[in-house]
Amino acid sequence: MKRYWKEIILLVLVFSNILVWSVLHQNKLTDTLTVSFLDIGQGDAIFIDSPQHGRVLIDGGKNRKVLSELTKVLPFGDKRIDIVIATHPDLDHIRGLPEVVDRYDVSIFLESGVPSNNSTYEELLKMVSDKNISKLLARRGMIINFGDGAKLYILYPLPNTDLKNFDPNDASIVAKLVYGKESFLLTGDAEIKTENALVHIDGSKLKSDVLKAGHHGSKTSSSLPFVEQVLPVTTIISAGLNNSYGHPHQEVLDRFNEIGSTILNTALVGSITFKTDGEDLRLK
Repeated sequence: MKRYWKEIILLVLVFSNILVWSVLHQNKLTDTLTVSFLDIGQGDAIFIDSPQHGRVLIDGGKNRKVLSELTKVLPFGDKRIDIVIATHPDLDHIRGLPEVVDRYDVSIFLESGVPSNNSTYEELLKMVSDKNISKLLARRGMIINFGDGAKLYILYPLPNTDLKNFDPNDASIVAKLVYGKESFLLTGDAEIKTENALVHIDGSKLKSDVLKAGHHGSKTSSSLPFVEQVLPVTTIISAGLNNSYGHPHQEVLDRFNEIGSTILNTALVGSITFKTDGEDLRLK
């Protein structure tokens, strides 16, 4: 065995070199924004990778499946996620986040701040604190500027709002991602009450190429006035196959079909990834 030690060391060095160059190659700067709606079952998890690789994870699903999905969209061995956003503290949106915060290098944690006493939410906040991650409350008017042309605009909750008596869904973070001519409206579990407020404030400014339908396609979201303002070319349903809630509800599907929007459901097609250079939008 001793006579092979030089060859073994050489192989290790060569392999290490390959890994380093592989990571560097995958992290090279591009002009492409990537948005992935991860297949994590009945829940939400959205990963954004900007052209210069600013990274945001919005929600983390109801279990650890988000960890395996992240390995598919991140370069091998890369543990950087710049911002983690919890749209609201329902378990199907945050149960996977404590593991993410524990295993990845996260700089900022953004949440609505609506009160919740579920143990996962308390665990998540403690982990954010223990790791000295900056915690911010998301409010309308905030902009996450990736510095490469991509911007994430927080539309909801409204500023100076006391969320103490809010239902978690009514306090869900709503954000619009814009890069060049292309846009994504990301709604968490926002329901009709929130949609009505946004229609009143923004009207046709809500128009987006891709809409992540609120509350997994529940009939408590995606009202006709809201859908008619957004007019999405593509609608994403993030839901689990044969889930007990019956999501997406047929009346919601009918509504999107009526406006000619293409519906894609993670329960049926798996993770859904879009790439855009700001001019053209394509499914990966």
